Amino acid sequence: MSIAPRPTPPAAAPAPDPAPGPAPAPSYPGSPFPSLTERRKAATQQEIARAAAALFAEHGTGVTADDIARAAGVAPRTFYRYFRTKEDAVAPLLAVGVRQWLADLRRLAGEADDLPVRDVLERAARRALTPSDERAAEALRWTRGLLRAMRDDPALRAVWHRVHHDSEEALIPVLAGMTDAGAPEARLAAAAANTAMRVAVETWAAADDDAPDERADGPAELVVRNMRALTAGLPGLDRRRT
Repeated sequence: MSIAPRPTPPAAAPAPDPAPGPAPAPSYPGSPFPSLTERRKAATQQEIARAAAALFAEHGTGVTADDIARAAGVAPRTFYRYFRTKEDAVAPLLAVGVRQWLADLRRLAGEADDLPVRDVLERAARRALTPSDERAAEALRWTRGLLRAMRDDPALRAVWHRVHHDSEEALIPVLAGMTDAGAPEARLAAAAANTAMRVAVETWAAADDDAPDERADGPAELVVRNMRALTAGLPGLDRRRT
């Protein structure tokens, strides 16, 4: 049964229907200078993703693709040009956080070239899970609602784990460029850092709203604790590539 959507209204009107084709990747393909068409497609995709996240967070797995399309202000056929399933629609929103984390990590690595890799990882992780404005705080709340909805939806869980797998793969070359440790250790460090992020958000989302003591630590505090525990046995993170 369809659910009447009540998400935050989109900031801008969505772009016209794109040409038929397979669902595009969340990031811009090809040139570092995306065309106007690519920017419009990406904007429409993000509006659909925000609408999907808000609906799943509020209503759970009973949300339909038609609900999401209506909330995003697009036709159902437009929805299916971007996404194959209703669960796939949340992937771009989750991927935005991943890309921001990697961008912060690269920037901090350049700004603080005297810090060990371990400290740079912790700072970037804390920043990624500390909302800088209301829109970022809202996205984090939607992520919490999504994680709660995932308990009863294997398809949503599959999207969550796929995004984190892609995050881990993207993190490997970043860490390999920061440390003189070998490739196996860089891969292990990426797995540890990614797991620290994932478990921190999952733990925070699972905490009972009615038990304030269980919510004493936010995701930013949890991820630093996790990062230290999971990377303690990786000496390569104590030094930087020279």
